[in-house]
Amino acid sequence: MKGAPRGRKGSVKMKVRNTWLPLGVWVAVALPGCRESTAADQSLIAAAKTQVLDPALCAPSQPGFTPTATNPYFPIAPGRQWVYEGNESGAAIRLEITVLNQQEPVAGVTTQVVEERETNDGVLVEVSRNFFAQAHNGAVCYFGEAVDIYEGGVIVSHEGSWRADDPGNAPGIIMPQNPEPGQKFKVELAPGVAEDEATIVSTGRVKVPAGTFPDAIKIRDFNPLDGGKGRKAFAAGVGLIVDGAVELVSYTP
Repeated sequence: MKGAPRGRKGSVKMKVRNTWLPLGVWVAVALPGCRESTAADQSLIAAAKTQVLDPALCAPSQPGFTPTATNPYFPIAPGRQWVYEGNESGAAIRLEITVLNQQEPVAGVTTQVVEERETNDGVLVEVSRNFFAQAHNGAVCYFGEAVDIYEGGVIVSHEGSWRADDPGNAPGIIMPQNPEPGQKFKVELAPGVAEDEATIVSTGRVKVPAGTFPDAIKIRDFNPLDGGKGRKAFAAGVGLIVDGAVELVSYTP
């Protein structure tokens, strides 16, 4: 769900971390023992039929939204927590994502609040509160985020904040109902503020410090506002396990 700390980069949630690796390199790193080459991976992408998902899947006017998400690749329920660690530009990054026991009405929909806290070498750089809800069709929808960026223990910016009920905005798709390679979708729909896009690249086994997950999907992110690219992986029954430079180290269901 996360991306480059705006306190450092100024840039999806899924925020796009600007730690892009060529996809073939990612395969070699994330899938130990896998012999897929860059050419083979690109062939896989080309073979997948591109399907652009309609943002109307998350239209607030439709009935049946629930704040708790049962989508296996993006499960949301109060009390769940994910912890990620990694290194970026020589700094030790730690990201904690927690589903709070809080809800937020956005665009007439009751959303679940998910908090992200990121530290850089032990120093807090960002706290954000993200708003998600699952549509009746099974897609998990992203209704915005409230961002606090820190420097020296003080909030210095709210850059990247957006809500789906602000003029000109709309909810994005954070996870399709049935994710398949080739699917492309808008994650954020806040023109000029947050416009992250995602493409499902492939499925397969992914190994991270928290374990090996045989049923995972790999996603490529793109931020058209600054050209940033990133990578993510989501595992069935767990959710986000790779986000750019950080990987899952522990998970509390």
